[in-house]
Amino acid sequence: MAKLRIKSQWFHDSAAKTPQQNASAMAFITWRVAQNMLKQMRSARFDIEVGPQYFDFTREVLVFLTQVLDRMAHARMVDAERGEFMTALVQRVAQILQDNEDGLMGEPAAGQASHYEQFIDLFNELSEHYADFGFDAKGPDFAFVRYLGHRIEALMPQKDQRWVVDQIMASEVPDALDMIQRGMDGVLSTEPRPARASRAANTGD
Repeated sequence: MAKLRIKSQWFHDSAAKTPQQNASAMAFITWRVAQNMLKQMRSARFDIEVGPQYFDFTREVLVFLTQVLDRMAHARMVDAERGEFMTALVQRVAQILQDNEDGLMGEPAAGQASHYEQFIDLFNELSEHYADFGFDAKGPDFAFVRYLGHRIEALMPQKDQRWVVDQIMASEVPDALDMIQRGMDGVLSTEPRPARASRAANTGD
């Protein structure tokens, strides 16, 4: 399977960025990883129809990935920085999701929670659940990943439910975690980027 290319290094310089800047970059990467997982699931012939199911799936994956990023941030940031990073990350992910869901599905009816609010509510609800699971240098533990699998299972048609947990745990999550880790490493890196070759060097002048 071809790997999703993640552009995660800052272009202009290697100076440290604010937690909010890092969160904005990681929110975009997280969205791309979630969309790649959905694409791979559909390529594996799991039925995920464009519409409510499509965004239900996406919300679940985004919550899972933000929970993973929270654990990564805990290992790499002081508490205050982590709090700023996670607040900005979740808000930006919610905004990206809302922009896409509103564009495809339309805004919710008057009096209903916005798509932004629906994501924030789900994140807050599931944070208490994911907090019970383990995470170490190798990533989330078996129960952490299995919980996502079972939540996705509930969204799938009956014909897919028998296989979807294994697909999530054995194939999709490992690939997603690799991309998220590479993204986080790149975004938080302060190593200078290799200098670009000059146009003259490229043309042989």
